[in-house]
Amino acid sequence: MPGGAERVLRRRINSVKNTKKITRAMELIAATRVARAQQRSRSARPYAQQLTGVIEDLAAGGADVEHPLLRQVENPTSVAFIVCAGDRGLAGPYNASILRSAESEIQALRSNGGDYKLICIGKKVADYFRFRSYQITADFAGFSDNPSYDNAREIARIIRKMFDAGEVDQVELIYTEFVSLGTQKPVVRRFLPLESTEVIASQGGGEASDLALYDFEPSPEGVLEDLLPRYVEARLFAALLDAAASEHANRQRAMKAATDNAEDLIGKLSRDMNRARQESITTEIMEIVGGAEALGADKTIKFQDLDLIN
Repeated sequence: MPGGAERVLRRRINSVKNTKKITRAMELIAATRVARAQQRSRSARPYAQQLTGVIEDLAAGGADVEHPLLRQVENPTSVAFIVCAGDRGLAGPYNASILRSAESEIQALRSNGGDYKLICIGKKVADYFRFRSYQITADFAGFSDNPSYDNAREIARIIRKMFDAGEVDQVELIYTEFVSLGTQKPVVRRFLPLESTEVIASQGGGEASDLALYDFEPSPEGVLEDLLPRYVEARLFAALLDAAASEHANRQRAMKAATDNAEDLIGKLSRDMNRARQESITTEIMEIVGGAEALGADKTIKFQDLDLIN
C-alpha cells in the first residue's frame, strides 16, 4: 500500500537523521582531538631533539660504548614487530592499512625461514592477529588515542629485555606517520638495533669541541650508555603520538564522509517519500471519484426503475 510505504520511508529518514547526528558529533570530537594530539606531538619534540643532540655531541667527541642496543646482526633470522593501530574502528582505512603492512612483513619473513615475535599496540591489532592464529608475544590496549610517556616506557622495557637477551635480532616498528591533516601514511622502520654512534654523529651537528664545555660523571661513555635507553623510549613515544594524531585525522575524515552520505541518503529517501505520498493521494482521489461515479450511477438506475413502475 502506498500509505504503508510512506510510513516505512518516514521511519528510515528519522533513523538516518539520528545516525547523521552521531557521525557529526564524532567528526567534531575527532577534529578537537587531532588538534590536541598535534599539540602534544609538538610539545614532546624539544625533549627528543635535545636528547638526540646530546647523543650526537657525545658521539662526535669520540664517546663510544659497546651497548646491547647497538648490537648488529648481519642476517637477522628473528624479528620482533611492534604494530601500532587503534583500539576502536570507525576510522576509515587507518587500521586496515597498518594490519596489511604488518601481515605482509611477517609473511615475507616467514617465507625466508625467519621467526617473528608480535607486539600489538591497540585492541584492533590484537583481535586481528589472534583471530588469524598468529602468535602474540605481548599486547597493549586502552591508550591508542591518548598515549603517555609511561606507556612508551613500559613497551620499550619489554622490547629492550627481548633484544638484550638475544631473543630477537632486530625490531621493526610499524605505525602511521602523521605528515599533515590530510596525509598520513603507514611506515615500517627499524627500531632496534640503534645506529652506531658514528652514524648518529654523522647525522647530527655535534662537534668534539662542545665536550670541552662540560664535565661528565662518571664519564662521557657512561652518560652515553645511560642515554641510549631514553633515546629508545623517546623514539617510541614520538611514534605513538604520530599514530594517535593519524587515528583522529582518519576518524574525522571518515565521519565527515559518513555525515555527507547520510545527508545524500536523506534527500533520496525524502524524494521517494514524496513520490509515495503523491501516489497515495492520487489513489485516494481516484477512489473518491470512482465511488462518487458509482453512487451517481446507482441513483440513475433507481430513478429508471421508479419510472417503469409508474
